[in-house]
Amino acid sequence: MTIWINEQIDPCGIVYSCIACCDQEAAQDCHRHWQNNLTVQQKQEGWTAKLRIVNSWDEVPVNALKLSF
Repeated sequence: MTIWINEQIDPCGIVYSCIACCDQEAAQDCHRHWQNNLTVQQKQEGWTAKLRIVNSWDEVPVNALKLSF
């Protein structure tokens, strides 16, 4: 099983938002949306949008919004 995890990370390295799903296209759309919505100031401050893959729901951060599609 492939699970796509989108994380928005603040300048301190803390996960601000997290969405996990099994649909690659939906995950990539979400990632593009998060990247495009980071302001220049946020980027300069160190905010990032990260997309990563895991193989088990056990590897998904507990605070993630978990979508079943």
